[in-house]
Amino acid sequence: MRIVIAGGHGQIALRLERLLSAGGHEVAGVIRKAEQADALRAAGAEPVVMDLESASVEMAAAALQNADAAVFAAGAGPGSGSARKDSVDRAAAVLFADAAERAGVRRYIVVSSMGADPDRKGNEVFDVYQRAKGAADAYIRSRPNLDWTILRPGLLTDDAGTGQVRLAAHTGRGPIPRDDVAAVLAELLETPATAGLTLELVSGSVPVGVAVRDVAGN
Repeated sequence: MRIVIAGGHGQIALRLERLLSAGGHEVAGVIRKAEQADALRAAGAEPVVMDLESASVEMAAAALQNADAAVFAAGAGPGSGSARKDSVDRAAAVLFADAAERAGVRRYIVVSSMGADPDRKGNEVFDVYQRAKGAADAYIRSRPNLDWTILRPGLLTDDAGTGQVRLAAHTGRGPIPRDDVAAVLAELLETPATAGLTLELVSGSVPVGVAVRDVAGN
């Protein structure tokens, strides 16, 4: 498959790029800064320099031409304010989804956030972030031409992955290594029967491949 990943220089995205490239897939990562390109090449991915905060749908669709799947793994990141939570975590996800539809890419996977809710109350930056992620998720679920899966990890850590997870519509809160998030994303891309599911992910006791097959009903 050819897979295009938005937020290609992110910590989860770089891990995913390495996994997909090692698995024989053709991978491209959308990045904002040209100086990030070498890290993507080292991960086995083709860098595509484009700022999704200012790009048009047509520009993003051009980057998605001939792709078999798209992954939205971009985020404003820690330290960013409310304005960028909206412009990246909501608006860029919406734009990338629109671009996928324009390019005829049906498979669309989102790295969201546990607790994402467009109606969340509160004015703290984290509240704005959760509203932005929730609004993006709701928009993507409404798109008839996308075979979407929304993944909502728990507390992200840099611990070494164990390959053992809990994946379900509702898991309860808990930590999850970024290694294991990337491994689940790679399995989701290989499992089209997970389309239409919103899934929470934390560390657990079930091997990644089995956990994905279980939620897919296989």
